[in-house]
Amino acid sequence: MPQQMIWFFVSIAFSFIAWGIVTARYIWPALRLRQRAEALRPLLILHSFRFIGLAFLVPGVVSPDLPSVFAHQAAYGDILAATLALLSLLLLPGAAGVAVTWIFSLWGSADILNAFYQANHAGLLAGQLGAAFFLPTLVVPLLLITHVAAFYLLLRPQPKAVRVLAGNAAAS
Repeated sequence: MPQQMIWFFVSIAFSFIAWGIVTARYIWPALRLRQRAEALRPLLILHSFRFIGLAFLVPGVVSPDLPSVFAHQAAYGDILAATLALLSLLLLPGAAGVAVTWIFSLWGSADILNAFYQANHAGLLAGQLGAAFFLPTLVVPLLLITHVAAFYLLLRPQPKAVRVLAGNAAAS
């Protein structure tokens, strides 16, 4: 394994550790007692910035040697995830918002996992990422952690009063 890949994976590991601590100490305590829609909103706002994945398509930001199959799938997958996050924000707290948030969470998670698979399959080297190196090493670990939080919030049982209010909001 090339030395640059060792540093790449070490960077990702440290990012997971650091973001895990930030999430456990600051993000989750701020979200865990909120109603589902109110807890999901900050996570969806964060994911609305996934348009930065388009950086994989910008010459000069990434190496011309960056495998195009990886670049295109990562970029377009991210812009779709950002769009779904924004649509979820628009539709919450109604039932349609919850449904679109499920679609976003499934798509967004699968997109990130697919990017890791495509990078490995294409033999991507860390240096080919150029200035976009920060995306998988800094941003992606936070996105994966917040996807886990979103799934937990979506699966968490809602009190009956909250379900009734959400149903009334969807009907209006």
